[in-house]
Amino acid sequence: MKLSELINENLVEVPLQAADKWQALATIARVPVRAGSYPESMVATVEQALVVRERSMTTGMEHGIAIPHAAIDGIDDLVAVLGLNATGIPFETLDGEPARIVIGLIIPRSKKLAHIKTLAEIAKLLSKAEVRERLLACHTAAMAVEALAELQGAPR
Repeated sequence: MKLSELINENLVEVPLQAADKWQALATIARVPVRAGSYPESMVATVEQALVVRERSMTTGMEHGIAIPHAAIDGIDDLVAVLGLNATGIPFETLDGEPARIVIGLIIPRSKKLAHIKTLAEIAKLLSKAEVRERLLACHTAAMAVEALAELQGAPR
């Protein structure tokens, strides 16, 4: 599944304000509530699952990218959150650079294997410098959604 098919304006946080990766994970857990993706009562469960996953191994990659993810009971569909922060958030990335593009994935536990491919596709998309540059030039959620649609050839 393409990132452009998962993201709408309510699932974009621009700028993602966080002093560290733990605050970023808390925000990622909260954003889907405003989008109606899951109820407020799920936030603590989602945040805890993201934290447990992050403590097992960093989801901070290279080139200013982090893709925190966790499998959760109680949701039916994959939820993605896009957070952008041009200056970056300390995230213990593989290359030591701050994360400037954070894609949070909240995955239904029952569909975990099906979404490994989605995770790989997102990582491949963000490996392209032009994609990262285009996203980081976005100052609003609408700009980010439009950029993703154009970059991935998705209908708007």
